[in-house]
Amino acid sequence: MADLIERAAKLDAEDPLAHVRDEFDLEPGVVYLDGNSLGAPPRGVAARVEEVVRHQWGRRLIRSWTESWWSAPERVGEKIAPLVGAAPGQVVVADSTSVNIFKALVAAVRMAPGRREIVVDAGTFPTDGYIAESVAELTGTVLRPVPPDELDDVLSDQTAVVLLNHVDYKTGRLYDMAALTAKAHAAGARIVWDLCHSAGVLPIELDALKVDLAVGCTYKFLNGGPGAPAFIYVPRELQESFRQPLSGWGGHRDPFAMAPGYEPAPGIARARAGTPDILSLLTLDAALAVWRQVDLADVRAKGLALTEFFIDCVDELIGDAVEVVTPRDDRRGHQVSLRHPDAGALVAELTARQVIGDFRTPDVLRFGFAPLYNRYQDALQAANSLAEVLTAAR
Repeated sequence: MADLIERAAKLDAEDPLAHVRDEFDLEPGVVYLDGNSLGAPPRGVAARVEEVVRHQWGRRLIRSWTESWWSAPERVGEKIAPLVGAAPGQVVVADSTSVNIFKALVAAVRMAPGRREIVVDAGTFPTDGYIAESVAELTGTVLRPVPPDELDDVLSDQTAVVLLNHVDYKTGRLYDMAALTAKAHAAGARIVWDLCHSAGVLPIELDALKVDLAVGCTYKFLNGGPGAPAFIYVPRELQESFRQPLSGWGGHRDPFAMAPGYEPAPGIARARAGTPDILSLLTLDAALAVWRQVDLADVRAKGLALTEFFIDCVDELIGDAVEVVTPRDDRRGHQVSLRHPDAGALVAELTARQVIGDFRTPDVLRFGFAPLYNRYQDALQAANSLAEVLTAAR
């Protein structure tokens, strides 16, 4: 234990992101390792929300739509774009992850006339699978669930689109975006990436890898707050052919003209649908300010080091009482998943001890490490607390 304490102190002292932790409003005494479900709020968010409510809504009222609100989905999208490797004009923040996956899948099927199959990760986050099943039913296509490692077995000249998760939500495994995108394209298919567990912690190169479409949430590692709107990426070369199914007024060329027929807006705005959720959207806008002082390469390096240190702590303090299901090499995101038959009860007891992770059925404990505010001492305390809980349960 002494060597782990010394190692944690040394790593925290050398942390290039240590100064960013001060930008977050964290509860004293709590070890928060659930940033892969809901990120912590940056300190500037509360004041910004108050300004929006008291001034923009409270004083400017309807005038705020034309003064700042209507352009907010594109404006906030421009802040996310560099975090996912996208040039300007290709990311917009609007609607939920589920809604954006629906838009992306239908648009991708429409871009592939004559192809009748949708391939989806068999272990995908449930909403992705639900939406893919619905899109298949509505478009008359066949859904083909498959593990990403077996993609070669199902790709064919009938594959219209492949939907994959960049990081597996349960195990924390990171998939090779470059290789899998290339495989889909070699079969003549489009690919849609779900970035919910990688946006904000991993360097992502959507433009460089020629990704067709991508969707991500903003309430996890981007710290946008509960229910924060999602984003969708449509590369410039596909925007003209992007025919999404939710032709709401928000994506109209001239939304305030109230024309009887739908005409899509030029550029990325056509990926919008309805009225934007202004309070959540501007909360996210304020939260993204922390990225002005952050290099994603530092975030990734710390995330790998944090998760490696946590796994080392688990190995030394707990041993084979739990199974580490997250890859031990670089093929992982910024979470560590452990398997134990009493995982649910263990997470509940850890929460009572102010160590907050989460539980996924039937037997997985998940610990999500947000490099902007988590410390190595947090990783050690979490592993030590888990060891104490396991010892007490014997």
